[in-house]
Amino acid sequence: MRVMVSAGFGEGHAFPALALARELGARGHRVLVELSERWRETVTGLGMEFTPAVDYVAFPAAAPADAGQATVIETVEGLRPVLERFSPDLVVADMVAPAPGLAAELTRVSWASLIPLVYPVQGRGLPPFEQGFVAPRTRLTYTVWSALEPATRRWRRSGRWLRRVPRLVDSTRAKLGLPPLAADRAVTTYGPLSEELALVATFPQLEYPRRWPAHVHVTGPLAFEVPHPDVELPPGDGPLIVVAASTVHAGEELVRATLRGLAAEPVRVVATVNRRGTTWPGPVPPNAAVVDWLSYSQVLPLAAAVVTSGGHGTVARALCAGVPPLVVPAGAETAENGARVTWAGAGLMVPRRLAAPASLRAALGRLLEEERFAARAGELAAWAAANDGARRAAEVIEAYAAR
Repeated sequence: MRVMVSAGFGEGHAFPALALARELGARGHRVLVELSERWRETVTGLGMEFTPAVDYVAFPAAAPADAGQATVIETVEGLRPVLERFSPDLVVADMVAPAPGLAAELTRVSWASLIPLVYPVQGRGLPPFEQGFVAPRTRLTYTVWSALEPATRRWRRSGRWLRRVPRLVDSTRAKLGLPPLAADRAVTTYGPLSEELALVATFPQLEYPRRWPAHVHVTGPLAFEVPHPDVELPPGDGPLIVVAASTVHAGEELVRATLRGLAAEPVRVVATVNRRGTTWPGPVPPNAAVVDWLSYSQVLPLAAAVVTSGGHGTVARALCAGVPPLVVPAGAETAENGARVTWAGAGLMVPRRLAAPASLRAALGRLLEEERFAARAGELAAWAAANDGARRAAEVIEAYAAR
């Protein structure tokens, strides 16, 4: 097959796209990857073709574009000749990158959504997505959520952000000569999801029970890592706590609060601000180290717990290593990820407004002392070891193409 894989300009979302692209290439398919320019060497080094993504304003932009910033229509028009030259059998577009799906429609190519987090569509009897509510566990709470579901759907859609998305999507589609979306089409804050094929790259254990659409497949996490030199860990033999700020949301406060909370504890702390080339400006206690970037492959097998802003990539990598995460949501879907980890019994969540040194210290104390969290995280790690997410996603794509 010829497959184009895109995560647009998103940095954190590049890793699942690269994992899928690498697997497809290893299976003998010709792969074109669309990411920001910084990934060119990585992609070509894996033997795949590369086309640079541009930073554009997608449907839900809350503010006007910066001077000179591309629009989604301009980006789609730029992608059309790329698709015409490459002639893909399928375009796989991350949910944060709407342009490739639109370009695929214009060139009459099938396209699939890559969803590198839990399925972002509210199901019957389930709480609204992104709010951090935990799903019902009893018949009574299920009945309550089922009764509230119509109201919660209307409430979520009434928000300024989501209310504008369908209108902006249809306006864009009209300018491109495409028909409007169906009223029941699944639409996220980034735009519509594919109705042909959707790959949900998360643990099935983090998904609430629901009736799944036939075209939606939960594959397991898609992990990819760029080689990085090992970092020097704090000396000693105390439990290692890894603190990982978000690659999207500023995480300095989380790092600072965790360092303060654990400064006098018999643990070791290694924190990353996840900003390459950044120098940490604040104090660092003797039992800690702060770096700009680190290799999860180095530190997670040694860790006893992970403190994270709640990005799905870090949560998934922690669980793949059998390490319980403490999620301090930073925005977007991070509260949802925290709720799913809590619901699955594999970790804990502390609301951002309560993330003081003392509360973080107490929550981490629970993760270290109560063996059930590590045991459950270990179960998810064993599942991940036996169920490779990239392989499963590639198999689903191949089965779809063979129909």
